[in-house]
Amino acid sequence: MRYHNITRDDMLNGDGLRVVLWVAGCNHCCKECQNPVTWDPNGGLPFDQAAKQELFDQLEKSYISGVTFSGGDPLYPGNRMEITALAKEIREKFPEKTIWMYTGSLWETVKSYEVMKYVDVLVDGEYECDKRDTQLHWKGSSNQRVIDVQDSLRRGQVVLHNS
Repeated sequence: MRYHNITRDDMLNGDGLRVVLWVAGCNHCCKECQNPVTWDPNGGLPFDQAAKQELFDQLEKSYISGVTFSGGDPLYPGNRMEITALAKEIREKFPEKTIWMYTGSLWETVKSYEVMKYVDVLVDGEYECDKRDTQLHWKGSSNQRVIDVQDSLRRGQVVLHNS
């Protein structure tokens, strides 16, 4: 897996103050995407032990609410295995932290992925520039959903995250 950036003290990509991992690789290629540089799965840097340690160092801070996986697409086929392992390790080491994920894929497609066992909130759906709304919380276009993953898995239907 490759990544472009690790953002510290982020308040725009989930509840509270977060650390964001921006992965490389996306096959959605949404028109007017805010991060087209992240589409190329060979772009950015290798997600190595040093990058992982940087992420964990941020998560150790008491004021950090959790991690957000974005990009690119964390569920891009080339990222899925490593993101799953990383989410599992974060859940084990930092059980009090929340895990958010942004993907262009729909919940109905990804709900059975192993990684969903570890994700708290999923923002699903491709960005659609004609549905852009800057007043929306945690999403760029009105077709996207901010989903409470664990409640959705328990109930067997989409449950939106209430903010």
